[in-house]
Formats: sequence, structure tokens, C-alpha cells
Amino acid sequence: MLFRFDPFRVFNELSRGGFDGALRITGNGMPMDVVRAGDRIEVSFDLPGADPDSVELTTRRNVLTVKAERHLQPVEGAEVIIRERPQGSFTRSLYLSDDVDLDQATARYDHGVLTVSAPVTGSAQRRRIEVKASEPKALTTGEPATETAAGEPAREAVAA
Repeated sequence: MLFRFDPFRVFNELSRGGFDGALRITGNGMPMDVVRAGDRIEVSFDLPGADPDSVELTTRRNVLTVKAERHLQPVEGAEVIIRERPQGSFTRSLYLSDDVDLDQATARYDHGVLTVSAPVTGSAQRRRIEVKASEPKALTTGEPATETAAGEPAREAVAA
């Protein structure tokens, strides 16, 4: 469904020192959540302060790419003492499986959160797979084994 590992992004984050305190790779200023709700997948990106007109959402094959800009301008004549909130252009790409129909995706931007919703095709629907256990073989003590637990003939032990 969702491919979490992107070696190129990992390398880029490492080269920029992008590990946070929990040793988890940050989203380059664009944290996200991915939730599956029935036959749909929803991806939510935090974009507080981003101009809605700057948000660009594109798809190509199974890659969803979000671009946005955030420019925080202080009031004219004000002196900036501390600036910790990231600003500039942000891009994030998400690799999804072929079972997510990005051609039918919809998006909305509310209160600084971009939410993209797309249907999951029938072949990727969850189903329960029954797990069957084999009957355990009884092992007796004091008698030489005639076969192993895997059903193979037992080998005799040779004393040195």
C-alpha cells in the first residue's frame, strides 16, 4: 500500500542533519499521516501558514507529490528576535502501491492541513487469511528417535 522507505530522501535528510530528537526522519517541514478508512486511503499533510494558492499536488504513476510555499513576513519596521518556523518552498513525494487509484484522488485544504483521499482497488482490499497449525509430534524420552520433528529419519549419534 505505502512504501515508507525512500533511500534518496533518507540520504538527503542525513546530509542536511534531518534527524529529530527521536532519531526519526522529519518530513522536511511537511509532516504527514496516512490512514486507511475502508476502501479509501487518506494522506494528511501539515502545511500551517502556507498560502493555499501555492499548494501544488501532482501525481505520476504511483507517486504523489506535494509542493507548497510558506513565507513569513514580519510587520514592516519590526525586528525578528528568533525565527524557528521553517519557511520557503517545501516538497514531499509519497510512493504508493499500484492498488491506490490516484486518477480518482480528491484533495481539500482546511485550517493548514492538506488532505488527499484516493480509492483502493479491489485487489488490495483486506482479507483474512486462515492460519493452519500442524499437529505437534509427541516426543518420548528414553527411546531413540526414529524421525525428526520435520518427518525426516533420525541420525544416530556417534560417541567419540
